[in-house]
Amino acid sequence: GTYAAPTWTEVTIARDVALNLEATEAEASSRASTWKEYMVGLKDAGIEFDILYEGADSNYVLLRDAFLDGTDIEFLVFDGASATVGNQGLRATCKITGFGRSESMEEAVTSSVVAKPTPNTDAAPAWFTAV
Repeated sequence: GTYAAPTWTEVTIARDVALNLEATEAEASSRASTWKEYMVGLKDAGIEFDILYEGADSNYVLLRDAFLDGTDIEFLVFDGASATVGNQGLRATCKITGFGRSESMEEAVTSSVVAKPTPNTDAAPAWFTAV
C-alpha cells in the first residue's frame, strides 16, 4: 500500500506489546508564580514488544532485517483490529532501535523489539482512528 491507502499486516507472533507515550517538560515559572509551572515540550513514543522466534516468519524476517539495515517500517498500534471502525492508536513510521533475543530455560525463544519514530515526509506520528 501507500501512506494514503496503507495495507496493514498484523504481527501475529507479537506478545506483550507496550506503547509508551510521554512528553518532555519545560519549567515556565516566573516571579509572579507561587507554584512551579510547566509547559509541554516534545512528545516521545516508543513501541516495545516481544516476538516469538520464528526464523522463517515473514514478520520476524522483516523486523530483523529492518534492524540490521535501517529500513523504515510504518506501525499502527491499535486497540483492536485495524479494519474495525472506531478502533484507534498511534500511527508512526519507525526505525527498529532494538532487537534482542532471550533464550529462557522454561519459555519459548523470543526477540525483544523496540521501535522509535523517524522522520517521514508523508506525516509525523499521529493518533489515528479507523473509519
